[in-house]
Amino acid sequence: MTILEEFVVEGVRAVQVLDSRGRPTVKSYVRLKGGALGWGISPSGASRGEREAVEVRDGGKRWKGYGVGIAVHNVNKVIAPRIEGLDARRQELIDRLLIELDGTPNKSRLGGNATTSVSIAVARAAASQSGLELFKYLGGPDAVGLPIPIMNIINGGVHAGNELDFQEFIIVPHGFDSFVEALRAGVEIYHYLKEVLKREFGPNALNVGDEGGFAPPLKSAFQAFDLIERAVMESGYSIDSQVSFGLDAASSQFYRDGIYTVEGKSLEPQELMDFYEDLASRYPIVYLEDPFHEDDVEMFRVATSRLGSKMLIVGDDFFTTNPKTIVTRGSKGAGNAVLIKINQVGTLTETLNAISTARDLGMAYVVSHRSGDSEDPFIADLSVATNSVMIKAGAPARSERTSKYNRLLEIEEGLGINARYSGRRLKYLLKSL
Repeated sequence: MTILEEFVVEGVRAVQVLDSRGRPTVKSYVRLKGGALGWGISPSGASRGEREAVEVRDGGKRWKGYGVGIAVHNVNKVIAPRIEGLDARRQELIDRLLIELDGTPNKSRLGGNATTSVSIAVARAAASQSGLELFKYLGGPDAVGLPIPIMNIINGGVHAGNELDFQEFIIVPHGFDSFVEALRAGVEIYHYLKEVLKREFGPNALNVGDEGGFAPPLKSAFQAFDLIERAVMESGYSIDSQVSFGLDAASSQFYRDGIYTVEGKSLEPQELMDFYEDLASRYPIVYLEDPFHEDDVEMFRVATSRLGSKMLIVGDDFFTTNPKTIVTRGSKGAGNAVLIKINQVGTLTETLNAISTARDLGMAYVVSHRSGDSEDPFIADLSVATNSVMIKAGAPARSERTSKYNRLLEIEEGLGINARYSGRRLKYLLKSL
């Protein structure tokens, strides 16, 4: 068998599996003639942008309408016959074929859940057949950077059942020399926060949200950050120099007809901007995600102008990992960082194009999970392959989150003295944006 024959796709199949919410999703397998087997699982978001790739679901009563039998069928009967016989190393060709087979601007025919899982599986199969770690296959020999693990340790919004309007309150352990030390700090702070919450509110405050963060009975962002500050101090770490904070506002979720409803108040966009500036004056915030509605380009520009020199103004629903949107909005100074989610666009090639586009514009990028995720650690490899300054993978709890952190620990250990932790880059990065 020649090398070319070894990489030929011999079989493709998909099955229905469960994500971290207990909802069905698609897992695809790609088998090569050389014997390698790749797999990929599509995640699912709760807070979704209007322009992101569509998940095809079955509807009806089975699985409460969340079944993915149609998407699985699309992999097995539509996609498989077209990519079997192709060279798995030709990722761009295969992904372009997936896009053409779907034929819609948002993957609504085959389903972004179908195309995402197949695209990941192709890359993993090719890496395995090459005898390379996935991050090295995707990133080459210079892929040695470990990202900052930004951890959502208090959940709100649509990720929790409490009264917090903002979706995620995040710690950013950047002031360390290695990924493992940063992760250790995050884990310790998480457990100290658990003790703080138990003392403050009792054991009922220890329930967790979709991404593993605690969901205590809070109403105020200031109250949430005060509790996190206490946890950091009790853990013995230094606020700002070692551990800074972040906020995912997910503001489209509390926006209606030009007004943002925050903590019982109706705020005009400029009033919400003032609210963020007040938060930034009180806490060492270095990460602010989706501060305004996903179509409010002007207020994103204002936020970037006023706060972008000291924090990442990150677009999630605002950019939806779409290269064209990144260009049209990023070139106007609206945001200085892009959140990267592979299932928002539906293929690895489009995801890598989004990263390249952000890089060309001088913007930062952060590789991210979804609130409905799985045991697939793909984004860990992707973050190292692309030298992402941060990875957003949730709290250090629940196996769909810790699988990403555990994979990064493996990567760092395997790289040995060649590993480079990105934490020290953060302050220099902010100065350059």
